[in-house]
Amino acid sequence: MKNPYKLASRAAEELREHTGVDRYDVAVVLGSGWKEGAIALGSANVEVPTTSLSGFVAPTVAGHSGRILSLKVADLNVALVSGRVHLYEGNRADQVVHAVRTLIAAGAGRVVLTNAAGGIDPAKGPGTVVIIRDHINLTATSPLEGAPPPKGYGARFVDLTDLYSARLRRNVLDAVPELSEGVYAGFRGPHYETPAEVAMARTMGASLVGMSTVLEAIAARHLRAEVLGLSLVSNLAAGVSSGPLNHNEVLEAGQDAAASLGRLLTRIIPVL
Repeated sequence: MKNPYKLASRAAEELREHTGVDRYDVAVVLGSGWKEGAIALGSANVEVPTTSLSGFVAPTVAGHSGRILSLKVADLNVALVSGRVHLYEGNRADQVVHAVRTLIAAGAGRVVLTNAAGGIDPAKGPGTVVIIRDHINLTATSPLEGAPPPKGYGARFVDLTDLYSARLRRNVLDAVPELSEGVYAGFRGPHYETPAEVAMARTMGASLVGMSTVLEAIAARHLRAEVLGLSLVSNLAAGVSSGPLNHNEVLEAGQDAAASLGRLLTRIIPVL
């Protein structure tokens, strides 16, 4: 396996060449359903296929297109990642976090991780956006496994006490006080969780379940970036709702919420 940090630095240089942007301020990873809302931020100045950059693998999930959109939002250089990849697609942890490492190498000191999640709290039904206060990593892996980070990078033993930046969460709640916070439990997938697993996650303190975000957050924090996590509740989790679960429901929830997600992003990004 190639050095993932050097690979991210190389990809960041290639991104600069494609976009003409020397340094990004904010990186936003668009989860299922969030791409439609991101249109409200404005048209991208440049769109770069992720597979044209070193180290990127193509996403295989419907709704993930595999592009980086470069645009200006409130005088900030923002990179939107449309096309996250997951462990369940057969990827290694370093491949899952490669986009985040690349954009931090390109200067982004603030990283917004969005996702579609199953809701455990019936009071926060489909269409609700929840700020991630903390997470429970149930993927049985970490982006820091393997060889220690090379010289110049932090040690692998990263303090995750303030993983989801208290400063950013405070700024967002000041700007959008109607939002609330929750704990995200990250499973490996791709199958949905069983009712017993959801009950376990609830007992552990989680209010959201999903199959992304946790590894990216760890990688970003290791590189000293501030992390903000946002979950769109796309459906009630297994055992909370009596109906069956399917991915089309997740995409439809994002489409239905696109306008409100767009307005939310336009309020959040300027205060980061």
